[in-house]
Amino acid sequence: MRHVLQRMARWLCRRLFRVELRGWEHYPHHEPRLLIVANHVSYLDGMLLAAFLPDLPVFVIDTHVARHWWVKPFIAITRHISVDPTNPHYLKTLIQHIRAGERVAVFPEGRLSLTGALMKIYEGPALAADKADAALLPVYIDGAQYSLLSRLGGIVRRRLLPRVRLTMLPPRRLSAPPGSSRARRQQLGRQLDELLVELAYVGMKIDQPLFLALLEARERHGDGRIVLEDAQQRLDFRALLTRAFILAELLEPDCAGQRNVGLLLPNAATTVIALLALHLRGWVPVLLNFTAGSHDLRAACRVAQVRTVCTSRAFVAAANLDGHIAALDEQARVLFLEDVQARATLPARLRGLLRARLPARSFRHLAGTVQADDPAVILFTSGSEREPRGVALSHRNLLANIAQIRAVLDITPRDVVLNTLPPFHAFGLTAATLTPLLLGTRLILYPSPLHYHVIPELAYERHVTVLFGTNTFLMGYGRHADPYDFFNVRLVVMGAEALREETRRLWVEKFGIRISEGYGLTETSPVLAVNSRRHHRGGTVGKLLPGVEHEVEAVEGIADGGLLCVRGANVMLGYLAPEQPGRLLPPRTERGLGWYDTGDIARIDADGFVTLLGRVKRFAKLGGEMISLATVEQLAAGCWPEHQHAALNRPDPVKGEHIVLLTTRQDADHQELIEAARRMGLGELYIPRQVLAVPEIPLLGSGKPDYPGIRRLAEDLMA
Repeated sequence: MRHVLQRMARWLCRRLFRVELRGWEHYPHHEPRLLIVANHVSYLDGMLLAAFLPDLPVFVIDTHVARHWWVKPFIAITRHISVDPTNPHYLKTLIQHIRAGERVAVFPEGRLSLTGALMKIYEGPALAADKADAALLPVYIDGAQYSLLSRLGGIVRRRLLPRVRLTMLPPRRLSAPPGSSRARRQQLGRQLDELLVELAYVGMKIDQPLFLALLEARERHGDGRIVLEDAQQRLDFRALLTRAFILAELLEPDCAGQRNVGLLLPNAATTVIALLALHLRGWVPVLLNFTAGSHDLRAACRVAQVRTVCTSRAFVAAANLDGHIAALDEQARVLFLEDVQARATLPARLRGLLRARLPARSFRHLAGTVQADDPAVILFTSGSEREPRGVALSHRNLLANIAQIRAVLDITPRDVVLNTLPPFHAFGLTAATLTPLLLGTRLILYPSPLHYHVIPELAYERHVTVLFGTNTFLMGYGRHADPYDFFNVRLVVMGAEALREETRRLWVEKFGIRISEGYGLTETSPVLAVNSRRHHRGGTVGKLLPGVEHEVEAVEGIADGGLLCVRGANVMLGYLAPEQPGRLLPPRTERGLGWYDTGDIARIDADGFVTLLGRVKRFAKLGGEMISLATVEQLAAGCWPEHQHAALNRPDPVKGEHIVLLTTRQDADHQELIEAARRMGLGELYIPRQVLAVPEIPLLGSGKPDYPGIRRLAEDLMA
């Protein structure tokens, strides 16, 4: 009878929820002991698993939940174990059923998600699987959170019959070395947590163009949801798509036959519209760094084979970029969007409106065949240590990184995200712009991160809950903001440079906010690791994101870390070859194709937290010992926290190299550095030989130190 009911439920779910099954070939029919673990987003979850799993499992149900009237019809027709998770003896019952050879299904979160993301993961299922020598079968449920049977009312747009996707990973066993019961329990629990985070990542769809992913977000959250705004406009999904289709048609006469089209635009809604418009025609946006010099801009256009650069007269005037435009004119045609928009006739607007009504069909018609592995954007590295290099990121690269971020950060559609980072910066583009858009979260764009008085006031007025920034910018906001300006902020994500102790302390003491420091590179789309509200350890950049393979290779002279190499779906297509325009150089190391050498020295502890020790190029070799220049900068920051510092290595005839410190502290005393080094337990090799006082430390547009510029400044001072 139960099998008949199962088949009926399967038939009904397929038609009502258009259920898509992924990875169902991994089901282990011959596994003698199996524990099925799944995320828990709605009261539909049990029915979905019961309907589609080949073998009807025994469900573990909380006794308190089992008392509810709407649960009783489900448990009446399924096999279940009613347990009290607060009672330590419930594990014995669970282990007995697994050892008896029954398929058992459990939700390790122990409750319905109130965010749509993973919540706390209980260790009990991990211990039960270990004790019973059972394999874990992970299943990810996506889409049911948008049903009326979720608990996300007021957070997401719930509806009667949302589309549901069920993703299954291959079964696996947890293992922990012999030791104390407490340590073993923690390690097994950590492995289960990592498994569910990986599951959350794999359960998201990344094998599609970025535009179709945006259409999925529109379908889930509704045409009328406000998702993008700046000082000039506020756009819902319908308006965003309509304007993108209109601009795509208007750009056709000027960009037809081209592959890569440059965008020289600020952090504004128009930039997002332009990026989508280029995708609608199958063109690749090349996001140009307007804070770079004219030489770098021309070089970027040459390497990326850009023949047309779209910009705005208002932006050029406001940012004083007339010299850049004159220089660009020698390399490519400069197209002003004001001139393009003047051609927006009524028929063109109507065609854009009609295309936005059937966006998927219109996209395929206009863009042609677009694959997930096609380039989606071309960015240029920051150039903090070398000449900027062109990086091609595919649609899969971007969507993979967005899925990785979503798996660890609990950003919801109810949040209000403030992004002040420039669009040419990978962190600003992927994490702070595209991720909120695809989550249906309201995104506020502000054109300059340097307005330290304005941005805190904007966060206060607009009830911002999530803020992205760099250490430099966050320190500026922290110093100038009123203690109540960030009253509604619950998540601050920082990247691009190291978090300084004084910045961390300022935000904790003044605003009561713990900054989540992360780490990434343009070549990895960019985020590789981040501290989250679920897993946070000060002094680290958090845990590596799910789907990132890593190796730490030994480096001579460094005992407690090594060179970090990574591989994953978020790792770039490749560099643009300057000497062979149009050719991509895919990432490769001695480990093979697809591996990327980050150039960073890192240490990864037993719990998976990553500590960055510095760039390979930012180590000085003194008397055979490798000295981190980042540590020297931390020494100076601890000594003079109100000032900026940069350390460089210089040739030395005796020790091979010596260290020079540039600081904005005008009366810097060498003896103070010596005393600070003693307090920090650092040897004398970390004390710079020369200390040079400068008015300011050269910075890039992203807020990171401009080390080539710093080196030139030091050479001029020592000349």
